[in-house]
Amino acid sequence: MASFGCLTFYMKMFTTTSPSLIYDNYGDLLATINVFALIFCLLLYLKGVFAPSSSDSGSSGNPIFDYYWGTELYPRIFGIDVKVFTNCRFGCTVWALLPCCFTMKAYEMHGFDASINSIVSIIILTTYLTKFFWWEAGYMCTIDIILDRAGYYICWGCLCFIPGLYTTFSIYMVNHPIALGYPMAAVILGSGIACIAVNYAADRQKQIVRATDGKVLIWGKKPEVIRAKYRTSQGEEKCSILLVSGFWGLARHFHYLPEIGLAFFWTIPSGFSHILPYFYLTFLTVLLCHRTYRDDIKCMAKYGTYWQEYREKVPYRIIPYVF
Repeated sequence: MASFGCLTFYMKMFTTTSPSLIYDNYGDLLATINVFALIFCLLLYLKGVFAPSSSDSGSSGNPIFDYYWGTELYPRIFGIDVKVFTNCRFGCTVWALLPCCFTMKAYEMHGFDASINSIVSIIILTTYLTKFFWWEAGYMCTIDIILDRAGYYICWGCLCFIPGLYTTFSIYMVNHPIALGYPMAAVILGSGIACIAVNYAADRQKQIVRATDGKVLIWGKKPEVIRAKYRTSQGEEKCSILLVSGFWGLARHFHYLPEIGLAFFWTIPSGFSHILPYFYLTFLTVLLCHRTYRDDIKCMAKYGTYWQEYREKVPYRIIPYVF
C-alpha cells in the first residue's frame, strides 16, 4: 500500500494520468485476466497429471472434475508455490488495490465530502487485508491451503472471482456517492475496525495457546483445552490442542462472526438502493456457514471422539445460542 501511495503521488504530480485509469479500463482488465486464468488452470491440470510437484496429486479419472477441483494440492512452478501466489500474492493484493483505484476515481469525480463513503470502506478493507498479511502464516493452516487442490475452483476464483466480484461495493460507489457526514462515517469506521480487532484477537487466542502448550491465561483464566490425538497419513501419532475457552468457547467458528460484520461495515456506506454492493457480504455469509460443515467433516475424520467431545462442549458453529 505504501508503494501504491508513492505511485499515486508521482502520477498525480508529474504525469497526466492516475491510478483511476484502472477503473476506465476495468472491463478489458477482467477479460484479459479471465482468459489467462482459464489457460493457467488447464496447464495446472496437465502438470498435475504428467509432472506433479509432490505425491499429493492424482486424477479422479474425470477430466472435467479434475480441471475444476485440481490435480495437485501443492503445485510449484519454477519454485513458486502456486496457491500462495494466486490466493495471497495476487488475489488479496488486487483485492486491496482495485478499490483504492476506484476510490481515487470517486474522489476525482465528486471531491472529498461526496466520496467519503468510498474512503471509509477502503480504510476498513485495507486494514483487514493488512491484518491478513500480518497473520499470513495462520492462513496456511486453513481449508483453502491444506484441503482444496489447485484448480479452477481455487485458482480461477482468486485470479478472477476476487477482482471481479469482491470489489463490487467499491466500483458501485464511484457513480453512487453518498454524503455520510463525519459522525456517521466515524461510527461505521470505528465499528469496522472493532470487528477486525475481535477477529484478530480470536485468531491470536488459538495461536498463543498452542504456542505455549496451554500455559497462558485466556480472559484471566487458565484455558480449558482438549488434547486431541490423531494419526498422520504416514501412521505417526500426533497431538493437537482444541481450545474450549475464550472466543472458542462461545462458538466453534466465532471468528467468522466479526469477519461477516466487517464486510457489512465496509459495504453499508454504499447505501441500500441496490443489492449489487452486497454481493460479497451475501457470498461470504453463505461461504462461511457452508465452511463450518466442511470443517466439521474434516475434523471429525481427523480427531474422531475428541472432536465429538469438543462439539458437545461448544455446540454452536458461529453465533452463540443461534447457529
